[in-house]
Amino acid sequence: MVKAILGSAAFFFAAPCVVAGVLPWWVSGWAAPRFWPGFVIVAAGAFVVLRAFVRFVREGRGTPAPIAPTEELVVGGDYRFVRNPMYVGVVAAIFGQALVFLDWRVLGYGVLAWAVMASFVRWYEEPVLRERYGRQYEEYCRTVPAWIPRFRASGR
Repeated sequence: MVKAILGSAAFFFAAPCVVAGVLPWWVSGWAAPRFWPGFVIVAAGAFVVLRAFVRFVREGRGTPAPIAPTEELVVGGDYRFVRNPMYVGVVAAIFGQALVFLDWRVLGYGVLAWAVMASFVRWYEEPVLRERYGRQYEEYCRTVPAWIPRFRASGR
């Protein structure tokens, strides 16, 4: 469990904190915040990402990093509403910063980031998860949407 916690913490700072934290500020030219209510969306996205990381450690007994995957398929918590809550949270945080900075370049970066994540999911993660978890993952895909959260949790 300690290895999963440390690995997840390292991956958290290496990936979501850079993609959804540092890079939007850089894209904005380190602009001063102009529309403070956008921070509500940033905080909501960050909260979802943090919950997903905790879920990977507790339920999956692993990390979100491809080099240290979970032992179990993670299907609880926010994963009952959408298959990719971590990516949804990251993109929400980026779009929230587009509002904070009132910057179309950050919005464009968010669209690009989502396209890269969606491609990674489609061409790497999904095939790996199908191979690793088989029917369990297939059933999960049939019952939980990939990108647009539903309001009612699956029966898992």
